[in-house]
Amino acid sequence: MVNIPEYYAGKNVLITGATGFMGKVLLEKLLRSCPEVEAVYVMVRSKAGQSPQTRITEMINCKLFERVQEEQPDFAKKIIAVNSDLILPELDLSKEDQSILAEKINIVFHCAATIRFNEPLKDAMQLNVLATQKMLALAHRMKHLEVFIHVSTAYANCDRELIEEIVYPPPVDYHKLIDSLDWMDDELVSALTPKLIGERPNTYTFTKALAEYLVQQEAGDLNVGIIRPSIVGASWKEPFPGWIDNFNGPSGIFIAAGKGILRTMRASNDAVADLVPVDVVINATLTAAWYSGSQTLSRPKNLLVYNCTTGGVNPFRWGEVENCINMTFKTNPLEQAFRRPNVNLRSNPFTNQYWTTVSHTLPALLYDGYLRLTGHKPWMMKTITRLHKAMMVLEYFTSHSWMWNNDNMTMLMAQLSPQDKKVFNFDVRQLHWAEYMENYCMGTKKYVLNEELSGLPAARKHLNKLRNIRYTFNTILVVFIWRIFIARSQMARNIWYFVVSLCFKFLSYFRASSTMR
Repeated sequence: MVNIPEYYAGKNVLITGATGFMGKVLLEKLLRSCPEVEAVYVMVRSKAGQSPQTRITEMINCKLFERVQEEQPDFAKKIIAVNSDLILPELDLSKEDQSILAEKINIVFHCAATIRFNEPLKDAMQLNVLATQKMLALAHRMKHLEVFIHVSTAYANCDRELIEEIVYPPPVDYHKLIDSLDWMDDELVSALTPKLIGERPNTYTFTKALAEYLVQQEAGDLNVGIIRPSIVGASWKEPFPGWIDNFNGPSGIFIAAGKGILRTMRASNDAVADLVPVDVVINATLTAAWYSGSQTLSRPKNLLVYNCTTGGVNPFRWGEVENCINMTFKTNPLEQAFRRPNVNLRSNPFTNQYWTTVSHTLPALLYDGYLRLTGHKPWMMKTITRLHKAMMVLEYFTSHSWMWNNDNMTMLMAQLSPQDKKVFNFDVRQLHWAEYMENYCMGTKKYVLNEELSGLPAARKHLNKLRNIRYTFNTILVVFIWRIFIARSQMARNIWYFVVSLCFKFLSYFRASSTMR
């Protein structure tokens, strides 16, 4: 058995979605850990007047690629940008590019997808299902293709409690759905969407399930692997701890909590937060391609599904996530926080709604009123509204737990040599969650918000100021309410005078004992 870097040596690899979060990490890891790879073709569309090559050049100049730049200064020469748009006919590939890919490509990683949970069904079908169909058609024309890896999601079948490493039949025939969407207008599609997706929470999970079934039905004699990551978070170790570059998924929630904007959220403290570090997913993806491509005789079948999750082997619950976020951002605060970080997860919808009004909506309205009075543009209510929409989308996943079978992941790990286990580690049993969450939160500060660690003393000073303001306000409020109550009740006055006299006696005793010492 060849090891993983030896397998990729001399190979031509094709990646879709290379400008996305996972795609970037996949590209960097492949070039850094498999230095003898022949070339990596990345399918990229023109955007905002920038050519595919310009977009790739800008992308690889970010911090993520600094390590591979140090180890292999000429790595960029191996990246070949291919002008393509996955939603257009024939992927918008030129005849020349189609010919080149058909002649040269050995391995395909299909990572491209829309990850917007509330995407209109037509758009989600175009990006998640039809684009996958076109990629498979292109793969069938590749003369030297060894393996096709399709990146799905562990939540594709979230309508089930136990999710095995198999492809489940979808509730509708994807051929019929594709044909129907061609003649339906957007209003009709929108009306039918809830019935079509059934018990699934959104169009994302629904279309990813359809895409999996399509891959199974149309793969033919191709060697295919399906990777199902759960909630993909910041890097664990590679290329360095805590790398994250977007507000998607939990990252935006963590930042909102760190800024003190998010104070309450609907979630079950006991539900498993199935976070999985992005480098774990990428290592498993590269390993799955190696196994399917190099072990053609020993593999039991030509389509293997891998549930790349953490909840079954190293569970971490949302209640623990809450504690880690509050602790990290109180110790290492974000700059210009609105309030002290103190997010609370609540499973009761009525309690959560009450605290949403009290701790989100009312402070936002008051702050916007203050901004208007001082001649500034109000922005807080708009931010809170966006935050509430994001939380509603995530609510389904923070309130449920699933059981995933991980037999294929365990089998894959067992195939690795000791050296490959070090270089392509995806054993989440070794993951220490408190340390990972601290790095994750600090990653949002450094790489998403671009805040320097040199600003921590000022941020801590600002947080102390907010704490003093809060204590002062709370004290004044309690005294004010109590004074109103005292004015109306003789019993309340007696209690008040008794408490005050006790305080004076305690202070007198404290001063006397201090003088005696």
